[in-house]
Amino acid sequence: MAVDDECKTKFQDLKAKRSYRFITFKISGQQVVIDKSGGPRETYQDFTNSLPADECRYAVFDFDFTTDENCQKSKIFFIAWYFYY
Repeated sequence: MAVDDECKTKFQDLKAKRSYRFITFKISGQQVVIDKSGGPRETYQDFTNSLPADECRYAVFDFDFTTDENCQKSKIFFIAWYFYY
């Protein structure tokens, strides 16, 4: 299955520049394409609200957190969103 070049570009922007909080992807025809993206100030709630109730999606989410040692950290999660009939 092909992946649209915009998917790769936006992911690199999320990873390196932190330009996005999340990106959702969908399969259109025989290609993975961008569905939606959320800016750096978006929340996890904004991300979950962007997911459709009746369609599958793939997503990456940049999660910020503070460790027990009071250090600011960030982890990028890959999420597979499925629904069942």
